[in-house]
Amino acid sequence: MKTKGAILWKPGTEWSVEEIEIGDPKQGEVTVELAASGLCHSDEHLLTGATPVPFYPVLGGHEGAGIVVKVGPGVTGLQEGDHIVTAFIPACGRCVPCSNGHQNLCDLGANLLTGQSISDGSYRVSVRGQDVIPMCLLGTFSPYITVHEASVVKIDPSLPLDVAALVGCGVTTGWGSAVRAAGVRAGETVVIMGAGGVGMNAVQGAAASGARHVVVIDPVEAKRTWSLDFGATHVFASVADALEGLTDLTYGRLAEKVVIAVGEIHGEHVGQALSLAGKSGRVVVTGMGNAMDSDVKLGLFELTALEKEVRGSLFGSANPRAEIPALLELYREGKLNLDGLVTTRYRLDQVNQGYQDMRDGVNIRGLITYTDADR
Repeated sequence: MKTKGAILWKPGTEWSVEEIEIGDPKQGEVTVELAASGLCHSDEHLLTGATPVPFYPVLGGHEGAGIVVKVGPGVTGLQEGDHIVTAFIPACGRCVPCSNGHQNLCDLGANLLTGQSISDGSYRVSVRGQDVIPMCLLGTFSPYITVHEASVVKIDPSLPLDVAALVGCGVTTGWGSAVRAAGVRAGETVVIMGAGGVGMNAVQGAAASGARHVVVIDPVEAKRTWSLDFGATHVFASVADALEGLTDLTYGRLAEKVVIAVGEIHGEHVGQALSLAGKSGRVVVTGMGNAMDSDVKLGLFELTALEKEVRGSLFGSANPRAEIPALLELYREGKLNLDGLVTTRYRLDQVNQGYQDMRDGVNIRGLITYTDADR
């Protein structure tokens, strides 16, 4: 099938929208016609080179929702016409991590950035006669994708597909970072560092968990203001300002939980987060940084003597097959704000503008909505 896609030919360049070829589904695969794709910061890491891939070109995008239009052999849980959300981590449901309740660490994720299909190790996307790596084995910066059934989650067809796309990554990652990885409890003080597409949902998760104080740190004034609509109780422009305010707010006890959800994490962020956490406080590292960066700055005495904790979190430590439908039910009941997350909608050929708007801090989440012109 010939269609369009946003291709990255090498780091440091812009996305190039051009004709691509999507292969038919093979064993265990489906082809999906997408309604929308979120513009996540993780795809920006491909552009900067912070996330390494074995070769270029790359087809971007990993937050999508749409309708199954073709079903390959051996598919048992999906049929044509089903509505789905892509999960950027495949979940087989059978490997040891999946069986232990850690679908976000499914063994099928081992080749997530290689572009090699789960079914047979070949490639489903090509451009100008070359194989293409689809981001997270998805490549949602195209109105059509052919993916393994382990990478999609069936949803209720009455739900709007455009905002449902966001639950494929940013919403679940942020919400789970607060609810699952941090384990926020009623009455606690929680700090969220970074109020973008992930951080804003950590705010929602912390508020829904009954946190007494939800403190947001972000240098962008608009994001600080927006976060108040999603459940933040206090906002600060810097860690220094937040530390002073947090000390007064908690009578010196500081925060029980801190979530680092900045778009590009650096080593010093961990130490800053620890300084905001009180005794036995937990710091959750959700933001992604350069894969080659191994330097973390933190106070070892503080870590030991005050029994503080640092843990990583991928996809909000959530199980996509359970969490995606559950979050969409919360949305249906008015307990999760998805519509407000979409600041601007773009055409596929506006993808570069969408990422510039993200860099400029004018979006919570940009969203590509596909039309016939994109197909």
